[in-house]
Amino acid sequence: MKDIHTKTDNDAVQSAQLPEELQWIYRGVSEVFPHQPDTEDPNQNLIARIQQSDRPLRVKLGIDPTGSEIHLGHSIPVRKLRAFQDAGHKAVLIIGDFTARIGDPEGKSEVRRQLSEAEVKANAETYLEQVRPILDFDSDRLEVRYNSEWLSQLDLAKILEVLSTMTAGQMLAKEGFAQRYQQGNPIYLHEFLYPLMQGYDSVVVQADVELGGTDQKFNIAVGRDLQRFYGLTPQFGMLTPLLLGTDGVQKMSKSLGNYVGLKEDPLTMYSKLEKTSDNMIEQYFELLTRCSLDQLPEAPRDRQKLLAFDITAQYHGEESAQQAQQAAMALVKGAGEPAEGVPEFSLEAIEFPAKLFYILSASKLCASSSEARRQIQGGAVKLEGDRISDPNQIFDSPTGLQGKVLQVGKKKFIRLVI
Repeated sequence: MKDIHTKTDNDAVQSAQLPEELQWIYRGVSEVFPHQPDTEDPNQNLIARIQQSDRPLRVKLGIDPTGSEIHLGHSIPVRKLRAFQDAGHKAVLIIGDFTARIGDPEGKSEVRRQLSEAEVKANAETYLEQVRPILDFDSDRLEVRYNSEWLSQLDLAKILEVLSTMTAGQMLAKEGFAQRYQQGNPIYLHEFLYPLMQGYDSVVVQADVELGGTDQKFNIAVGRDLQRFYGLTPQFGMLTPLLLGTDGVQKMSKSLGNYVGLKEDPLTMYSKLEKTSDNMIEQYFELLTRCSLDQLPEAPRDRQKLLAFDITAQYHGEESAQQAQQAAMALVKGAGEPAEGVPEFSLEAIEFPAKLFYILSASKLCASSSEARRQIQGGAVKLEGDRISDPNQIFDSPTGLQGKVLQVGKKKFIRLVI
């Protein structure tokens, strides 16, 4: 597997040096492999492959429906897939309904829980709708496939053939496996199948390019090897950065709570993004928008507002983004102005009289009653813009709360309704 351990220098791939039609494809890319910029060999230089090909390239992206929600970090390779579509190439989106049942072991210190077929199916149903605002579904430049179509049909003879293309030593060289092996954490044999199954997808769809985050290099390289084994021209790998979450510290992840989901309501999306820190905002613009990086506003606050508006508009439309922006401003000012688009919480589930900390917990603005008490005592809770400092404040009936906005910090808020 010669592609896996090769340190590829992509410094020569500068957008300013690229033809205009390729600049959007290469924007924000971390690495392309193989990459030999001084050759016109279309097997070693992706630019040469694109320019010399007499047909649209088949550009593959696989997404495993291991959860129900896609966040902005997941959207980056999907946006790159759209860039290839816009350049006239065929986007091959693979819903990994079979591989999701194995689970990608990358980045995991222990074995993933195997999902049932029903769980995967339920998750998969939401994925296409979530990426619909990004991809062009109305042209012939999109091919959607489910890898259960071929992986569920493999017999033992075929599986043994695929397994014969790799050694145990090569598999243990994979970063996540190497760490677990050194730490004495168990590695199960079915986990070895994941890179091979993802690679076999590339054989079936005859991919010319495979997209993925920087953590997918091993799996994409396996696909190259399998294509060689089956007599096909090996694909190129195009890797995109892993997006830091809203905390600016760790990779965006739903489990860490530092994410922005594609199906979050406009106000929640806008409010999370308008707090993007200065050290992250240029990367967010580069990877998540088509804004010109040399024409961004100078004032940091104006940059934050532009970023939040642009991304919210991508997924919800400009009108909803404008309403979210106005609502966010009204909430921060505490002016008591009607804020459109605020998520609603029904008070019918609350038994009155009720204390404020209980309402915060029941509405999920706070994870628990104890956290609610801490937030109130810390001055983070407002009702219609007025700060509340008594965690034991009692509301006798829901009538006085009808239509009011309850807020925790600057990012969490709901409208209380009966």
